[in-house]
Parts: sequence; structure tokens; C-alpha cells
Amino acid sequence: MARHLLLISNSTQPGQRYLDHCVDELARFLAGVGSVLFVPYALHDLDGYTATARTRFQELGCALTSVHEADDPVAAVERAEAIFVGGGNTFRLLDRLYATGLVTAIRDRVGAGTRYIGTSAGTNVACPTIKTTNDMPIVQPPTFTALGLVAFNINPHYVDRDPDVAHGGETREQRIAEFHEENPQAVVGLRESTMLLVDGEAVELRGGAAGARLFRRGVDALDCRPGDRLEDLL
Repeated sequence: MARHLLLISNSTQPGQRYLDHCVDELARFLAGVGSVLFVPYALHDLDGYTATARTRFQELGCALTSVHEADDPVAAVERAEAIFVGGGNTFRLLDRLYATGLVTAIRDRVGAGTRYIGTSAGTNVACPTIKTTNDMPIVQPPTFTALGLVAFNINPHYVDRDPDVAHGGETREQRIAEFHEENPQAVVGLRESTMLLVDGEAVELRGGAAGARLFRRGVDALDCRPGDRLEDLL
């Protein structure tokens, strides 16, 4: 397969600038790429979000244009060297992707080898569905079916239960167990500062030392560390 994806848990870390924690991974991933097409649909302020992303990518030596500025969004995707789908609300993002006709366009383009970067909601929509997002359904997309660029689901911003905090609701692990009561896909819980590098069939965990937690139906959860290869487990 021709897939090249960088699926990042989060775009900001406390005390750091936008994308600082993954800037080295981004630079390697975008080596030789001169321009990036940004999809800002997960946030309400499209112009402000684009300005923030443009500044960051210019520092990486990549010109950034936004799909919301294009007269023909589908044509913009079809011309893109690389696609960056930013974070925000996953339900709003997926709804707008369907409304603009970009679901099929992005799926086809990435399948042909165009590089794809996702952060948070942008990582969620790369999966078969958005059923493992943490977001509130502030809008109702036509379906939960997403881009399907990978065959597994991801839970960005994964957090472990804090035994020192009294909390009566479900932990993130319990919610993923509920997902597996109804759905078969493996789920990668990406802790903050971590990401998955997908290159063809290979899937490697990269980023911060916090690592990730892999959940599979009927199998004990597995803690993973940066550098681990996950394709045989997914």
C-alpha cells in the first residue's frame, strides 16, 4: 500500500507553542514537500486557525493553503502535495467533510500516496469510524463512518485512571471496553505527545515517553513504547 500518515494525539502541550512537541517528526515526515493543504473544519474560526497553522508550517519550509479558501475544495485536495487535518470537534469536522465532498477525495488521494497528517480530531477521522472520539456531538454528521485510511480506531488524548481522584464515571479504558462490546476494531489509546507513523503496512509508535495503550476485543490491554511496531497487533 502507498499510505504515508502521521497520526498525532494532540497539537498543543502545556507551556509549548502549537505543534512544538512533534515538530521534528513533522519535519522528517514532510521532507521534500513544498506545500501543505490544511483542513480547518474542526474549529469554528477557520481564518484564525489557518493563520496559526500557516505560521507553524512556514517555519518548516512549507507553504500552507486552506481548503476553506479554495473555490473548489475537491480540486484543491486533488492537487495537494500533503494534507493536514487539524484538531477540534470531531463531529463538526466529519460533518463538514461530507458537506464539501472531501471524504472520498481525501480517501482517494491518500490511497494514491499523498501524505496525511492528523492531530486529535484529524486523527480520529483517519479511522474507520469516529466512535472512539472524546468529543461531544455538537452537530450530527450523516454517518459516523470516517475516512478509513487505517483499519483500526484511535483514542487521542488517552488518559489513565488517576487513583488519587474520586470520579464516579467511566474511565477511558471502560469506555473503550464498551466500544468493543459492539465493535471489532482494535483501538490505540494515544497518550499526549505520542503519534503513529504509518508507512505502507508498517505502523510505528513515535513521540513522547508516555507511550500508548493498545486495546483489542477479548485480549488484555497492552502498553506500547515509542519505537514499537504495531502492525502485527492490529
